[in-house]
Parts: sequence; structure tokens; C-alpha cells
Amino acid sequence: MTFPTTQNTTRRQLLKSTACGFGYMAMAGLASEAAAATQSALAEKQPHHAPRAKRVIFVFMQGGPSQVDTYDPKPRLDKDDGKAIEFDVARTRMVSAEKLMKSPWKFRRYGECGQPVSELFPHMAKHVDDYCVIRSMHTEGVAHGPATLFLHTGATNLIRPAVGSWITYGLGTENQNLPGFVTVNPPASKGGPRNYANAFLPTMYQGTAIGRAGVPVTQAQFRHVANARLSTEVQKNQIDFLQSLNREQLRRAAGDDELEATIESFELAWRMQSNAPGLTDLSGESKATLQMYGIGQKETDDFGRQCLMARRMAEAGVRYVQINYSDNAATPRWDQHSNLKKHEEHALATDLPVAGLLTDLKARGLLEDTLVWWGGEFGRTPYGQNNDGRDHNPKGFTVWLAGGGVRPGMAYGETDEFGYKAVRNKVHMHDLHATIMHLMGLDHERLTYRYAGRDFRLTDVHGQVVHDIIA
Repeated sequence: MTFPTTQNTTRRQLLKSTACGFGYMAMAGLASEAAAATQSALAEKQPHHAPRAKRVIFVFMQGGPSQVDTYDPKPRLDKDDGKAIEFDVARTRMVSAEKLMKSPWKFRRYGECGQPVSELFPHMAKHVDDYCVIRSMHTEGVAHGPATLFLHTGATNLIRPAVGSWITYGLGTENQNLPGFVTVNPPASKGGPRNYANAFLPTMYQGTAIGRAGVPVTQAQFRHVANARLSTEVQKNQIDFLQSLNREQLRRAAGDDELEATIESFELAWRMQSNAPGLTDLSGESKATLQMYGIGQKETDDFGRQCLMARRMAEAGVRYVQINYSDNAATPRWDQHSNLKKHEEHALATDLPVAGLLTDLKARGLLEDTLVWWGGEFGRTPYGQNNDGRDHNPKGFTVWLAGGGVRPGMAYGETDEFGYKAVRNKVHMHDLHATIMHLMGLDHERLTYRYAGRDFRLTDVHGQVVHDIIA
């Protein structure tokens, strides 16, 4: 390119006087490149096949709710309460005689499907026609840490990407102004950040954590997304300049995953400033909606807020939302090795909010393409522990799925007559992961990422889609 000159203006003088202009054009171009890179990485991607669900809400019940006290009644426990029966105990890997313990709660049949639900969940029971109860789950890991990691990542000890990271990697985000994967009030223990980590996937697919377990969910906010001191124009100039420097550094580094992810996170953070904070602001919700979730009631207020946030995030286009009924205590919630009656406290805190979530999603037409997954990392034993508690049980337990193409109003699979082992139509956690991905339009065998010389996937070399539960 040549520039015109006059007797009074030399080429050198012209370039010198317009240098700032060229610099501005370069910065603007680099900032546009940064935005384009983020858009291309997080933009919606084509699924492998027609999806039944567009997004997932995972309602995590940390600690392991007891299947024989919630969704899997066993008359044999009532009949032989206190009788010693030999079990191959998962924790000790030895056969020993253990005393059966009947459920302290009664079951009733609900809905047109007539599925039994215990009196612990009177509100969720009203929605039994909307969800599919899987009674034949089994998993890896008998302790909370390994089992929780396996639930979230498909591995008990290796650092692997979380389910939400895989789904966001495979499908991108529905809303470019919001994270694709959010976890609300996650616990710091039992795997901690690894439960929502990207591991070896690009860093942009890591889950965004808001709040933390043990702290009221009213404090769960997107942090550092507003600047009250500077105008939007000044902030935009700052981010453009910063990104231009970052892009030049990235160019000189000839590619750097962490640096590129940082650049993209800055772009996302900039767009989030005017979008994300509103997701956690419930002040605009009607009184009737708040009451539906149990917000304002002492027992249900905290988890009710999580459930309502989940609906708002799903509605806004967050691809994978996890809400956590958990804390950071040494003994997780639902982990009643003694005092099984404490299940009543946890049921009271979660039953109405989860029922409210289902009601709200259905009323808004969102349940049809939103997959709701409820469950813990494992179940509990049908025999007693410490007289009035139950031990961990990865051999047979219950979860349920609602919406998103799942057959509603059905119970799938069976445990044995004691509720100890899955025996019919068994569903391993790998199978559940494969099925969730299938419903999202992803083939779990094709969604891979090459790392350390091999192709990895969420289900490793395992997993079968459970087609029988798909509508």
C-alpha cells in the first residue's frame, strides 16, 4: 500500500502522525478476533443425532438417599425386620450376617401410573407421572469421595472432565452471554472442584461455580461482573486494549491453551456483566412462584432458591445446571449411618422445592426439552448400622429422570427382595451417562478428546444407552 505525499508531508511524517490510528485499528481487529474465537469455541454445535433435550438440570442429593426408604419399597424388610441375613458387604468385601431393618416410613401409590413413593416425598410423589424411576442403578466406589467423582466424571481416581464439561464441549452453549455449565453451591470436599472441572478439555469448558456449600444460597452470586466506578465506554476501551495485548502474546507463544482460555474468559466475562447477575436475582419473581418453591419458609428457603435459579438458568440458555443439596461437613447430608430418621429433615428441605421446579418447568413448556436428573452418588443398605442407620450401598440404588424425552410414569429395573443388589435391567453409572448424552443428541462413543496419546470419552470403554426408558 502507498500513501500520497506533498511537499510539506513526507512518508515518514505521515506514518508517524497516524501511528496511533493504526494502533487503534490493530487493537480493534484483535479484539474482534478474540470475540470470534470465543464465539466459535462456545457457539452451538451440531449434535450427532436429533436431540430430545436441549439442557440438563442435575439435582444432586449428596450422601446417598436410601432407596428402600424413598422409591423402592421391600415387603421382605417389613416381614423379616431384625433377622440376620448374610450379605457380601461392599465396604469390607466379606460375607457377614447383618440384621435387616424395615423402613420407618410408609409407601403409597400415586398418579395414574400407580408407582409407590414413601411419605418422605409427598410433593414429588404428585409428579410421579412426570418422571421415570430407575431402581436398578449400580456404581463404582463405596466411599463418598470415589463414588462422587465417578458420578460426576466417570472415574474414581483419575482427573477427568465432568459430565457438564463434556456436554458443553460437544454442544456449545445456547446463550453466548452466559456460561454453558454452572454449578450452584458445590461442596469443597468429596472431589471438590474436580466434580465440575474440565480436566484435559480446553479450559473454557470448566463449570462456573457460584456460591459454595455450607453458605446460604443468597450469597451465591456471579462475582466481579460489575464496575460501579467506570462507565461502560471506558470499560470497553480497557477490555479492547487488554485483549489486543493478550492476543499478541498468544500469537508469539504460537498457541497456549491456558492463555487462550483466559482471553476467552475475559470476553465471556465482559458479555456476562449485563446478563448473568439477573439470573440469581429472584426479586422479580411473583409471590406465587416463590411460594411454589418454598421460598420464605424456613425449611425450604435455601434449596428452593437453588431450584428457582436452576429454572431461570435453563430458561436463559445455560446448557448444564447443577444444584447441590450438600454441605462441607465430615458427614454429608443423606449419609445416615445412625439416626436414619434424619432423612426426614433432608426430605423436608428438598421435596417441595424439587416439586416446584417440575411444576414450573412444565407450566412454561420447558420440561419437554429439559432433562431433570435427581439422585445421589449411591444408595444405602437394607440392613441396619449402629442400630438405627444404614451403610453405603453402591450395588443397588435409585435415581429418577424427568422430561427431555424420557418415558414418564414408569419404574425401570429391580433390586433383589431386600433392595440390596440390582438384579433386573441393571443400569450402571456409565449407562446413565451414555443415556443422558444420547438424549442430548450426543453419541457417547463418538464424543472423544485426544489426550496423552489416546482418545478419551466420558464413559471410557463402557456404557450402553438405556433405550427402554426413552419415549
